[in-house]
Amino acid sequence: MSEDEPGRPDGERPDPEDWDPERAAPERPDGGRAVMDEAGEPSVDAGDGTESPSAGAGGRDGAGAETGTAAAATAGGAAGADAETPGPSAVSVRSSRVRSTNHWVGFAALVFCSAGLGALVRSRPLMLAAVAGVGYLAYANTTEAPEPALAVERRLSEDEPEPGDRVEVTVVVENVGEAVLPDLRVVEQVPEALAVTDGPARAATALRPGSRMTFSYEVLARRGAYRFEGLTVLARNASGSRERELDVETERAAITCLAPVDATDTVPLRGLTSPYTGRVPTDSSGEGTEFASLREYQHGDPLSRIDWNTYARDRTLTTMEFREERMATVVVVLDLRPEAYLQTGDDGPHAVDRGIDAARRVFNSLLDTGDRVGIAAFSAESVWLSPGSGPTHRARARELLSTHPALSPLPPDGRVYVRLRLRRLSQRLDDDAQVVFVSPMPDDTSAVIARSLHARGHAVTVLSPDPTASDTPGRRLAAVDRSNRLNDLRGSDVRVVDWGGDERLAEALERARRRWSG
Repeated sequence: MSEDEPGRPDGERPDPEDWDPERAAPERPDGGRAVMDEAGEPSVDAGDGTESPSAGAGGRDGAGAETGTAAAATAGGAAGADAETPGPSAVSVRSSRVRSTNHWVGFAALVFCSAGLGALVRSRPLMLAAVAGVGYLAYANTTEAPEPALAVERRLSEDEPEPGDRVEVTVVVENVGEAVLPDLRVVEQVPEALAVTDGPARAATALRPGSRMTFSYEVLARRGAYRFEGLTVLARNASGSRERELDVETERAAITCLAPVDATDTVPLRGLTSPYTGRVPTDSSGEGTEFASLREYQHGDPLSRIDWNTYARDRTLTTMEFREERMATVVVVLDLRPEAYLQTGDDGPHAVDRGIDAARRVFNSLLDTGDRVGIAAFSAESVWLSPGSGPTHRARARELLSTHPALSPLPPDGRVYVRLRLRRLSQRLDDDAQVVFVSPMPDDTSAVIARSLHARGHAVTVLSPDPTASDTPGRRLAAVDRSNRLNDLRGSDVRVVDWGGDERLAEALERARRRWSG
């Protein structure tokens, strides 16, 4: 009979389909789930696992350090016997390190003090206590940290959530080795950009061979693609004197969070246009909807363009002319330099997140009005989507703005070479392309980028999410510097949309439109 489940024949593992984590793991007061072994008995509470993997290790002896890939733990023929049956799968060890926890250092000092004092005062009880202590110390140092053999399964409540959705992650860890793991601690390697909103992403328990533990937590979905593929494992011996830290690679699970397809109000554009018919009025007379002038009727003019009011008044035929409307080519350029990752407070999105959201809305709005739109960025990695139109182009832009590594919510590690990016962007831009430069304008370099593009003949509109605050003298000074940069750009004939933190993008565009038309 199985030790874990009486009544089950030896060697037969339970069907994972019958295992219900919701039933087996009752809610804990802190929102997480109690760790249960396969027999349904509560093991060590998951809250004990809140200790950092490195906590408790007063010093590393490093003697047992070893890196590299080790042999993969095998799942035994239990979970992997049937390929179609879900269950924990084998993990591979990326690195392993053995070290002393130093938990017995204080006790050893007490033992030696007792022995010394006993010898000094010739006290038999103290000497006996010292002898007993030496016995405990011997026990603590005779065993090595176990080498766990684990299989892991990770379940996600949703693979493609919307931004702001909560995704529950359930992790099942099975001891597929032959030895008991008296103190096993597992810490999930959550993608850095995702915030854990409910339950600790870690657990601690003791696992017998063939037993499992389960813990779950929730993360808040953000724009991007994220992979869950690693765990940090700490296994200690029974006395807690030695521990083995493993970095293991698990079967990959991923979530992809695409930004919604929505747009803002019509984006005002400059007069620089392409030769194709569109919605931007020009100074040329031709087909359009905005009245331009009257001229003498010429043979062949369509009757719909004759000004019949003039004919009724003085019996002369005149023809109405309208401003020709053409299509615009616009490239939305994002400022993704580390300097642009500014945040007004401790909470809320930073300026780059707001800028990417604005770029997405502007992109969709321009596509809806029939313009050709592209995307570029000043970033550590190359970002470029040629101007285009149509549903396929919209889908490509949505994918790029949601999952491109350069548009990560975290600041880039690499350096952004502004001159190189500026030169390559200038080579890619058509002569008649307009630029919507999305930047919080954190420094003079951002102003130089806008002026350089304007000097190359491109009509530049700066869309600037305001990340500044006024609660401290330093922040007020930063706000003044940014305001001066925007005013200098306006003086250089560069249009600026200053987008406040508590303002909708449509309101900022409408306010800018009124100022430009006034």
